[in-house]
Amino acid sequence: MTTDPPSRASTPRLRTRGLRFLNRRRPVLARLAGWSLLEAGQTFLFGYALARALDDGFLAGDTTGGLGWLAAAAVAVAAGAYGTGRVFRAVSELVEPLRDSLVRRVVGRALAEADHGAVSRLTHQVEIARDTFAGLVMVSRSFVFTAAGALAGLASLAPALLLVVVPPLVLGLALFLVTLRPMARRQETFLVADEAVAEVLDATAAGLRDIAAAGAESRTAVGADARFDAEYRAARTLARWGVVRVLAVAVAGRLPVVLLLLTAPWLLRRGVTPGDLVGALTYLMYALVPALQSLMQALGTAGSRLTVVLRRLTDGGPGPSVSQDAPATGPSGADALPDARAGAPWGEAPSGSAGRERPAVELRGVTFAYGPHAEPVFRGLDLAVPAGGRLTVVGPSGIGKSTLTALVAGLLVPDAGEVLLRGEPVRAAAHLRALVPQEAYVFSGALRDNLTYLCPDPPPDSAVLASARAVGAYDLLLRLGGLDAVVTPGRLSAGERQLIALARSHLAPVGVVLLDEATCHLDPAAEARAERAFAERPGTTLIVVAHRISSARRADRVLVMDGTHALCGTHDELIRRSALYRDLAGGWSEPAGALGDAYGVHAVAGPGLAGDRGHVVAHRAVGQVQAVGDLGDTRPLGGQ
Repeated sequence: MTTDPPSRASTPRLRTRGLRFLNRRRPVLARLAGWSLLEAGQTFLFGYALARALDDGFLAGDTTGGLGWLAAAAVAVAAGAYGTGRVFRAVSELVEPLRDSLVRRVVGRALAEADHGAVSRLTHQVEIARDTFAGLVMVSRSFVFTAAGALAGLASLAPALLLVVVPPLVLGLALFLVTLRPMARRQETFLVADEAVAEVLDATAAGLRDIAAAGAESRTAVGADARFDAEYRAARTLARWGVVRVLAVAVAGRLPVVLLLLTAPWLLRRGVTPGDLVGALTYLMYALVPALQSLMQALGTAGSRLTVVLRRLTDGGPGPSVSQDAPATGPSGADALPDARAGAPWGEAPSGSAGRERPAVELRGVTFAYGPHAEPVFRGLDLAVPAGGRLTVVGPSGIGKSTLTALVAGLLVPDAGEVLLRGEPVRAAAHLRALVPQEAYVFSGALRDNLTYLCPDPPPDSAVLASARAVGAYDLLLRLGGLDAVVTPGRLSAGERQLIALARSHLAPVGVVLLDEATCHLDPAAEARAERAFAERPGTTLIVVAHRISSARRADRVLVMDGTHALCGTHDELIRRSALYRDLAGGWSEPAGALGDAYGVHAVAGPGLAGDRGHVVAHRAVGQVQAVGDLGDTRPLGGQ
């Protein structure tokens, strides 16, 4: 995997965004500082009270005075604890808006660009940003106010104490600062490797069947091992720099205490009292050193990680490019078939056809394979679907029907050629299409949110209800309790989830709808109603991957994919001319005689049909769309 390094300007840009984010929340910062003053007062009074309790109380024979100073120290601790509790509330007012903003950015980018690293960003990196930002605010705030209170206390007890304590603190901080930049770079390398692992696992899981079919298990394993090895090396390098970080913490955190103990006789000879030494040790052991260690740990590990994560989440970067290779030139005359509705060509639209509306969906010389050494699923495929057209795609299982819809939806990028929606590259026209897969997605939440989240602006309830009625989901909506009802996906049947997904896509302001076996869990009547709703929806082009013969009969054109050719025609034309289509139509499960087929092709069980060849996986790429013609019944699939 090759990952572009971050731009040199990305860090200043990130700093500018951070300052703008904080500037909009100045009242929150003011409350945070106000409550933190209690912590600074607690730090100062705790060490100072112990010193006075010894010198002016117990050592001077005044037990009551000593106890009074200890009581003052206890009150300071209670006041500091109260302030810390209020600090957490103010921190949450900073952290949660940041998390919400990052989630919106990640989800928007994933929907626009089919970002394979979105899972890692959403489930891992956003939470890293949230937690580390909260930790950094707490730790940095605590160090600033604790250090102010501790240093003021040391100066008030005996200025000579500062000469012993401050130099090792400065030395440790300097050593720590030297490691910041290398640690940030190593942290980013590790996060890039983590994204690469997530991407290869996602791609492997999605293409498992194709990997097995192509015999690419070993090659896939080698590629995955390389990603895991890269992540392991990045983690080891990061750990080495962590050792230097530990040394810096030891110098800044432990050395001042050792020096204070070693120089105690010298300090006592110069007027420092035993109470002053106890107070200084209190400031060091219970205030300054813990705060400094927390700050160094947070800035060193969490701080560099937060910078890297925020840069990767907020810098969009270029999305995957769409191939701009010239489309393959295929036969022209045989590919064009008349459209049953508008009279426009269903095949490739001729150039320079003034006055004709451009196709809603167009594939030009598209070649696609799942990997550089796999057999192409499509090779030089040309196809055009006119605006308002209705195309049904059929073929044996594993032939590439879902791959075709994924290419049209922009979820897959062709190896050659281009896919256009309304004349625009599909990656730039994602807002023009909606894909409803077989496994319908429904999230936990309000039914209204499930139905409207594809709409850029909240639609009126009347429009939502109209779409639900159109696709047959209105009764389900009422049964669930209305638009404001909370739905749980696990409590819905597969058919109910499909109805919600269909209503969502019907409501979405898109011109191209792709139904990839999106009604397979509905009965034939419900399926017909849903498809009719999309067909009657103004300005909608419908592409359906069918699992019933009735879907093909309702379409303007049917695209038959057999692994060698892509044949396009009406249902009646294909029944007469295509042996494969006759086999598929005979294997679909609908009541015998329901079709009224003039050629006697009634629905019977698919396995065991005369001529059944067990079509499972394509042996050759689907090439040019051809006019209906006979496919020989005697050769195996792929024409070997």
